[in-house]
Amino acid sequence: MNLILEGFMGSGKTAVGRSLARRLDIPFIDTDAEIEKRQGCSIADIFSSSGEEAFRQMETSMLQGLYISGINAVISLGGGTPVRPANFRVIKKLGRVVYLKAPADALITRLENGTEERPMLQGFDLRQRVISLLEEREECYMELADIVIDVSESGISHICDEIIKEAGK
Repeated sequence: MNLILEGFMGSGKTAVGRSLARRLDIPFIDTDAEIEKRQGCSIADIFSSSGEEAFRQMETSMLQGLYISGINAVISLGGGTPVRPANFRVIKKLGRVVYLKAPADALITRLENGTEERPMLQGFDLRQRVISLLEEREECYMELADIVIDVSESGISHICDEIIKEAGK
């Protein structure tokens, strides 16, 4: 069974996912990194050349492909992936969903030095944008989650311990 990590940008999905996959001895798939690899360019480049909707369709196609493949992996989703209704349905069928939850202030601190890689934050006041997007996405994250882990004060090892315990792995 797949473990799917969801959460806002900066919540640690990639770092936790890599560590968790190593501990469980299963593959790790970062959907954003896979899309970049397949497209041969960054997500920021995809947004600027093709637009957000094209990127969101790439996410949906990737999720459908993962579901069809029957893979057993730790899968890290992009922060906006669960919000799209078509993605929501596929994610629910794909495996157990773990929401890596952090308050806005913790996320803002983590994101302060990396906004150029994150097209959803570019051209906005960071604090206002994070708060706004988090408010838009929180209900969806909670509805989709089978497990919610507070990541604001914990290290990667502790977060992985909690996920393994909660998931019964």
